[in-house]
Amino acid sequence: MKTNQTLWRATCRYLCVAIIFFACLLGLLWLIETIFPSLQGQFLKFHDAAWIVGIPASIIGVGYILAIKNPENYTGFYAGIVMSALLGIQFFLQGQYDSTILYFCFFIPFQIKSIINWKQPAKDNNADSVFEPSFLSIKGMLLTLLAFLLIIFADYCLQTFVINKDLFSDNALIKLLNGVLISSSIFANFWLIYRKNDAWLYWILYSLAGLGLFILIQNIFSVLLFNTFLIINALAGVAWIKATPKENYGWLIGK
Repeated sequence: MKTNQTLWRATCRYLCVAIIFFACLLGLLWLIETIFPSLQGQFLKFHDAAWIVGIPASIIGVGYILAIKNPENYTGFYAGIVMSALLGIQFFLQGQYDSTILYFCFFIPFQIKSIINWKQPAKDNNADSVFEPSFLSIKGMLLTLLAFLLIIFADYCLQTFVINKDLFSDNALIKLLNGVLISSSIFANFWLIYRKNDAWLYWILYSLAGLGLFILIQNIFSVLLFNTFLIINALAGVAWIKATPKENYGWLIGK
């Protein structure tokens, strides 16, 4: 197991990488808006308080994912807690109170629990075994998939009958993608607590759903952002799979 100091240095390094990346991205978008005045306000929305809060949330979020790409680095979850708090504020400013509750009441506690679990010393003679990622069992995978689909359906109904108060068929794809975003983020955060590779499968679904959603609503900045999330989530997932012993492959080998 690496020392706390080494892990904190790695997290700080990844946060610096995220800051540089977003500085370059925002600079590029500013340049585009300057060269093409017709695009003014299409990318950069400094008049929007929620958008402004979303920038540090996104920067910290990228650093967080890069940090926990190492399944030993529990310090990344401290960044994850800050990211979740900022996202909760962003959703509150946007009037998405269900997502605000989700981040403050579920995701922040999930990340606190992840810190506790990931710091927990190994209970057997192999000091590194506690940090080995694994896949869910077949039963766990199927139950998670069922719960994933049920949450999507419940969220679709919530959006239809409570939030939007429209017809079941109205804006179906947008409501479906929003449900996938919420459901996948729940299980991605939950299974990270137990170092399950399945968490990254749900993070990838989250990224794809967000990409589709923001293409539909023509939010170009968020499309670029979720492209970034898709790449780093996929890279993190590959890194975890490489660190997974074959005996921990769970449902992939029929266990």
